[in-house]
Amino acid sequence: MNIFRQLNQYLPDSTQKNLILITGARQTGKTTLVQQRYPHLTYFNLDAPENREFIQQVSSFHWGELIGNAIIDEAQKEPVVFEKVKFAYDAGNIQFSALLGSSQIVLLKKIRESLAGRIVLFELFPLMLSEIANPTQLRVPLLDNLLTHKNIDEVLQHQTMLLAPASAVKIRQVCDYVLQWGGMPKLLQIKNDLERQKWLKDYEYTYLERDLVDLARLDDLQPFRTLQKVAALRSGHLLNYSELARDTGVKVDTAKRYLQYLQLSYQVILLQPFYRNLTSVAIKTPKIYWLDMGILRSLTSQFGATLGNHFETFVVAEIIKWIKSTQRDCKYYFYRTRSGLEVDILLQTPHGIIGIEIKYRERIYTKDYSSLVTVAKELSHEWLGGIVIYTGDKLQKVDDSADIWIVPIERIFF
Repeated sequence: MNIFRQLNQYLPDSTQKNLILITGARQTGKTTLVQQRYPHLTYFNLDAPENREFIQQVSSFHWGELIGNAIIDEAQKEPVVFEKVKFAYDAGNIQFSALLGSSQIVLLKKIRESLAGRIVLFELFPLMLSEIANPTQLRVPLLDNLLTHKNIDEVLQHQTMLLAPASAVKIRQVCDYVLQWGGMPKLLQIKNDLERQKWLKDYEYTYLERDLVDLARLDDLQPFRTLQKVAALRSGHLLNYSELARDTGVKVDTAKRYLQYLQLSYQVILLQPFYRNLTSVAIKTPKIYWLDMGILRSLTSQFGATLGNHFETFVVAEIIKWIKSTQRDCKYYFYRTRSGLEVDILLQTPHGIIGIEIKYRERIYTKDYSSLVTVAKELSHEWLGGIVIYTGDKLQKVDDSADIWIVPIERIFF
């Protein structure tokens, strides 16, 4: 099943002089994307020992004629490839190459050593809602318009309050699918729930046996596997290394190192706290979120009913995936004070700050956005407006003083 990825429009043409690196979690579709974008380029997968041996034997001086402009998958498997690509590129023997891999730490280390200043980095994430709902065309969701506009009122007041029933049902079905199964492309081809669960479980083992091995040589995988599951149960919560270490049975330093592996392999994101005290002393601890709902549910064995932290994880991940995939100039934070005031996400755009609350319910009350009103007063002219993302069906303004709107989940990402 071919799906047009949002990242496609940002990849340079192979007729330009460019080196690109595409990285992301395993099975997110990096190879498919690049082969569709550059069908005429020679493809080498360095997972194959024969290809690694061949690459080793090719002299830097003959790289242009024997390899040429190419796609090199799992590039981290043969570190010498970076130096040979650099030599051929600088000598003018090649003008374009695409390097792919899922081990960010290894790839970026080699980039710093060999290709700094010569290569452009792109990140590919699990499928986003807009990509699944519109597989054959690009669609700019409402979220993107909010990120790029100076006034969110101008964006939202032109939206209809309600979607047509047929459209609403279709989009909600996609939301429900991603909430349950995540965005791994392969799962779209599987129609049986038990087979989907098996695929996700197999993914867990593949990750441990292949990606983790690229990141670290662990003598015993069980402590890491335990931490992975414990961390998944904490998605949407403040990160506490001491508790994580205690529940895993490892030292705090080990827990920190394992969590870094999960970050570098695109399994989790740490949402950082806003850097300013707006109302009282702000908490400086980050929050942890899983980037794919299917993997999260598999790790926690929580298939079935959607919980509040599932919904929050899903929304935060979708926002971050969109920002990173489109390379928008936007920083993201959460805000929480020691006195209990909290805003789930603050999006800092070039035009100002948007506050977002995430509520897994169909009706919204004044108390649900009171923190947005408070933060809006403190940010003053920096404040662009607030949004409450919820599971109801109406898109409407609920507070004029702080420009706060309630927006259904199926509207924000489409």
